[in-house]
Amino acid sequence: MVDQAHFKPDGRPVNEQLADLRVKIDSLDQQLLDLLNQRARLAQAVGEVKKLDGSPIFRPDREAQVIDRAKNRNPGPILNDSIAPIWREVMSACRALEARQRVAFLGPVGTFTEQAMLNYFGSSIEPVACVNIDEIFRATASGSADYGVIPIENSTEGVVGRSLDMLLQSRLTIIGETNLMITHNLLRKEPGRDGIKVVCAHPQALAQCQNWLNTHLPGVERRAVSSNAEGARLASEDPSIAGIASERAASQFGVHVVDRGIQDEVHNRTRFVIITNVDQHSPAAPTGHDCTSLALSVANRPGAVHDMLVPLKRHGVSMTRFESRPAKSGQWEYVFFIDLAGHPDQDNVAAAIAELRAQCSFFKVLGSYPLDVH
Repeated sequence: MVDQAHFKPDGRPVNEQLADLRVKIDSLDQQLLDLLNQRARLAQAVGEVKKLDGSPIFRPDREAQVIDRAKNRNPGPILNDSIAPIWREVMSACRALEARQRVAFLGPVGTFTEQAMLNYFGSSIEPVACVNIDEIFRATASGSADYGVIPIENSTEGVVGRSLDMLLQSRLTIIGETNLMITHNLLRKEPGRDGIKVVCAHPQALAQCQNWLNTHLPGVERRAVSSNAEGARLASEDPSIAGIASERAASQFGVHVVDRGIQDEVHNRTRFVIITNVDQHSPAAPTGHDCTSLALSVANRPGAVHDMLVPLKRHGVSMTRFESRPAKSGQWEYVFFIDLAGHPDQDNVAAAIAELRAQCSFFKVLGSYPLDVH
């Protein structure tokens, strides 16, 4: 541990004190580098052992436990909020020594989905940009990507319907989640708002900024495009077009941030889930902070939905999300999407799921996975 007394002003010229501190930092940086390489060699050894039984390189449950333990043992002054990003990059670099994970995301570069992907996997991956959510599922299902990152719900606008529909149809499973604070910015080739004729963005972004747009750009056409980054790209080519996107997108496409934080709700978050092929994923072990996602239908009779919830109450299982989507059968039937707090390896969760399954006309476990580690 570094002696804090050495960091107090001692009356010498500032340049001498800074020189001494920088020497100490350089020495610690070398120690950190040596330790990181020791960790990387151990990770390589783990990879060789995993090959013996075909275990997957990436285990979200194990990484969540590593980050939890690091946060619990953190003496400071580094803030706990900084621990997860640091450790994810370290683990990402170690995983890449075995193989770089190919991760499909809603492109192009500069989208919030890309940022969610980097937050979750770290930067030592091979990104696979997709034009829409369907393509993310196709890339992951076909094996051209090992994992996919999809938006599932927003705190302002609710669920992303296409993601739920595709989860229902595919054999892919959810293995993780991450949450991202969404800050929307008005981007343009010119530094001001004068002359804007069209605002281009993803439909969700347009909806999340509608009050601001009504107030500051009334009468301006709002054009839905495949992603916010695509809106930023269009804005970079035509001064009459403005985009709504992240500051990362502004930097990527070389446009001005004309107005920051234009979303109507200050606490605007989007939840993303990580999907992969069920055949190549080993079931996650319980971490103590888990979520189990289900999709189910019940017979159309009085009290059916009430009866569906009784097993959860009986076994003390909390429901953290409840959504319905049309079953698209033409019979006014619905599929319910439910998130449960807990893991199927827990006795009460297993008992509740078994009772629930018995009374459903359709039942699918979409995935059981660790909650987001901030």
